[in-house]
Amino acid sequence: MKKTILFLIISCLPLLVKAQLERKPATDVQDVELIFHAPRHINLLTVEPLDKKTLQFAIMHTFGTLDGGIQNLYGLDNGANIQFSFEYALNDKFSLGAARQSRDKIYNLYGRYHILKQTQDNKMPFSLSLMGGAGVNTSNYSFLQESNPTFAERSSFAFQMMGARKFTDRISVQVSPMLAYFVDPNPIFLIEGDQNLYLALGFSGKYKISGKSSLTLQWIPNLNNNLRNNLGVGIDLEAGGHVFQMYFVTSQALNEQYLLAGGNGVPGEGFRIGFNVNRVFATGRRKSK
Repeated sequence: MKKTILFLIISCLPLLVKAQLERKPATDVQDVELIFHAPRHINLLTVEPLDKKTLQFAIMHTFGTLDGGIQNLYGLDNGANIQFSFEYALNDKFSLGAARQSRDKIYNLYGRYHILKQTQDNKMPFSLSLMGGAGVNTSNYSFLQESNPTFAERSSFAFQMMGARKFTDRISVQVSPMLAYFVDPNPIFLIEGDQNLYLALGFSGKYKISGKSSLTLQWIPNLNNNLRNNLGVGIDLEAGGHVFQMYFVTSQALNEQYLLAGGNGVPGEGFRIGFNVNRVFATGRRKSK
């Protein structure tokens, strides 16, 4: 009997050793998730990626200035600048988007590429993403019979680098060097600037106040012109698969080029009510775990 038990123990030793060797570490390196609630934070794009084969739909609104008072329902009677956008993730790092802003009937095509991802062990202390885009003004300028603008003259371009870090469970910050270029800024574009190239540095901040809501801040100081800087404050709310973003902002512009060149109001006097609705749809078949 003892020999039989000893034989069984010796026979099982290789299996026990193999199982021990194949055991994975208990703490795999994990990426930091939800640095921001959505791919957009007020107006600016963020480092927040989309999962592979998911489609994000966003509708954005900004209204008239608050200084019209109750007579104009604090800007809501003055009409809205509206932008629809769709962004599709080809993989976990790269996504393509298309947007249409009602001001100047601008159509934008853009892409986001996520280079680095912050990790929980801090070996990678921040996330880094790039965005590049191009737009065309499709407004009707047939009244300019002598000089109807060409496609090139209607074109504009944008580039943005996004570097972000989630410092704590509550606080996230992003810095975004930005540029916009208009082939021919005047007279067809409804912008305050009159130059071709615009440079700015965007700042985005999030302070989490509950599991599904955060206070938000956006500031975009201009670097090479005297246009007023863009300022926004608001709140993000997650509900039923949507992210609702409500805010006060000094610019009525919504796409990247116009955020830099469109001009901004004065806080308190030129603040506007704005809101975004974000929704993500899964389009691919998920693998069973």
